[in-house]
Amino acid sequence: MASRRFSSRATRDLHLEQLVSPVPDLGLVAANGPNDPEPELVVEGDAVTRMDGRDAAEFDVIDRFVVAHGLDLVVAAEAMAYDDLALARMLVDVNVLRADLVRLSRGLTPAKLARVIGQLDPVELMVALKKLRARRAPGNQAHVTNLKESPALLAADAAEAARRGFAEMETTVGVARYAPLNAIALLVGSQAGRPGAMTQCAVEERRNLELAIRGLVTYAETLSVYGTEPVFVDGDDTPWSKAFLGAAYASRGVKVRFTSGTGSEALMGYAQGLSMLYLEARCLAVVRAAGSQGVQNGSISCVALVLSVPGGTRAILGENVLAAWLDLEVASGNDAIASHSEIRKTAKLMGQFLPGTDFVTSGYSVMPRHDNTFGGGNFDADDLDEWLTIQRDWQVDAGIEPVSEEELLLVRDRAARAVQAVFAELGLPPISDDEVDVATSGYDAREMPDRDRAADVEAADDLLSRGVSGLDVALALDRSGFGDVAEAVLGMQRQRVSADYLQTSAVIDADGVVRSAVNDPNAYAGPGTGYRLEGERWELLQSLPQVAVPAELLGDSAPAAPTVSDGKVASRGDDAAEVVVAVGPAFADSIRRTISDLDHRDVLDAVCAGVREGGGEPRLVRVRRVADVAFIAHEAARLSGSGVAIGLQSKGTAVIHRADLQPLDNLELFGMSPLYTLESYRAMGRNAAGYALGKRVGPVPTELDNFARAKLIVRTTLLHARETQAVVPGADSVELSLVGAAVS
Repeated sequence: MASRRFSSRATRDLHLEQLVSPVPDLGLVAANGPNDPEPELVVEGDAVTRMDGRDAAEFDVIDRFVVAHGLDLVVAAEAMAYDDLALARMLVDVNVLRADLVRLSRGLTPAKLARVIGQLDPVELMVALKKLRARRAPGNQAHVTNLKESPALLAADAAEAARRGFAEMETTVGVARYAPLNAIALLVGSQAGRPGAMTQCAVEERRNLELAIRGLVTYAETLSVYGTEPVFVDGDDTPWSKAFLGAAYASRGVKVRFTSGTGSEALMGYAQGLSMLYLEARCLAVVRAAGSQGVQNGSISCVALVLSVPGGTRAILGENVLAAWLDLEVASGNDAIASHSEIRKTAKLMGQFLPGTDFVTSGYSVMPRHDNTFGGGNFDADDLDEWLTIQRDWQVDAGIEPVSEEELLLVRDRAARAVQAVFAELGLPPISDDEVDVATSGYDAREMPDRDRAADVEAADDLLSRGVSGLDVALALDRSGFGDVAEAVLGMQRQRVSADYLQTSAVIDADGVVRSAVNDPNAYAGPGTGYRLEGERWELLQSLPQVAVPAELLGDSAPAAPTVSDGKVASRGDDAAEVVVAVGPAFADSIRRTISDLDHRDVLDAVCAGVREGGGEPRLVRVRRVADVAFIAHEAARLSGSGVAIGLQSKGTAVIHRADLQPLDNLELFGMSPLYTLESYRAMGRNAAGYALGKRVGPVPTELDNFARAKLIVRTTLLHARETQAVVPGADSVELSLVGAAVS
């Protein structure tokens, strides 16, 4: 006999997700992992000879950077002498000042920081966060994107976000070359909504810095840091290079914060058996050592992975508290979809919503979720009324204001017309009146008129070559009769010169006054005690019926007979029509199917067929030294006779790359592998051939399933762990050939 009530609950959205029991060796443990080192600091003279279980000779690049720039040895002996529990109580003690806690944090090692935060229960973490937040008043940040890269809609949404009170807003691009146009649309729209709103365009760092120097964006948070050295290496970075890049932004008057978050190391296959919270403590130590004024953290895009393990939500709140303790501005990660369950999403939010953070979300989607190319967002345009009501219910300011429909229609229309005028003045592809009308009152990008996307990306390239800057945008607005918006855009250029907003936790009021931790510091302190979920009761509550053993999720998909054969070391081709199709180290070997259950042989057949249909000649290669799809594709492009290649990860993620681009730049990125069909891969092949032959190519249409990450991130992590296990460091790429018939 079965319970129909159990059967009914099994159909709820929550059960679309996968909860797993902890696996410390894969980094699938939220905090206090069995392999985390004991806090330790040994100083001889002026030199650190041992830290957190390692002698100086064993220090990795993160240890060396933190020791060189992130530890104050003047306070270290005093700080490290405190008992873990004593420090934890100080964090919530009304009699201990925030400034004293910040001073002590400068002498604590990453292991000590993580251990102390691990002493606090969820309510105590919220009390500590309310006390430690840098700026007195909480704020909020918005995402502004759309699937069609429509400049009129971007400007209208940015204007609405600014008018609703968002202090910052962030856009990104589906195709990297759109970045200048999207940055201009966001700049114009934001200042039409409210002068002083800060904007950024999240793209490859070199391009992002260029946009900042030109005054087309005013801040950045794309400087990602990681808790283990192999993940830093995968990102082609070191703490020193990130610090240098941060200084490059700041030297040009651009506000910058770093990005980190629990779960990224596990997702990328190099957690080194350490807990998520400990690795985040290492990240935050690097951020402070690099001199950044703040950090975007709170798991960000890995949130569904962290929530799959016991105590995940608590660990995310813990990392926000840890960042605030280190005196960093905190943009807390409430932007990527955490769960299918509305209850679970809201429960996760409350840890930051109730105590407040500098930015309660690191990207509230002011558009409907369909248009959010960042990954959906926990809360979007359809949730605004609920958000506002919860602010009212709790008597809490979470950074968003109610605005009438009539006022927002006027604001959206003016912003869309302002960017229309700027495009006309700068000689960019025209924005039609129909685009303005739909952007003003429409629902999402599906209603927007189609644009000539090839013409737009060509115009964006030309705009960069002409050296267009924020001043040119202001002049274009002034010539077109938008003098107030022009003055606001010019005001943002003045802000870059004065650079007051480089202070910790800075926002700009509509009158141009900067509020930050310097002139508007948080002076709150308030203790709290309560129930602790521990011991047998905790063991009982985490042992849910749907918890699975991770190994059961992957299984063995390999058929009996091989479908590919590795050959000789691959060399550079000399055929100008050649397109190299490169696969990862486990492709069609230890992994045989994509995450959408397509057989690897069928995928290769489809891609090669597409290349031939486009007039190119495919050549198959296996890249063995790396598992990152960007580096797979870039290595392949260097081997290709045309300089163009396609990289394929075993789970199905793909990139079209060109040899003269930076590894983390590309022609087209296809990250939504669960949605791709064989026809999708055929289209990728056709586009790659078009690029190789110098044809005018429109990007492959973008598809999104913003719930895919929450649904599949555990399986993605396990697949990528298998891929990284197949990596052969330093190995040459080899030729690949197909064997036999495709396997259905």
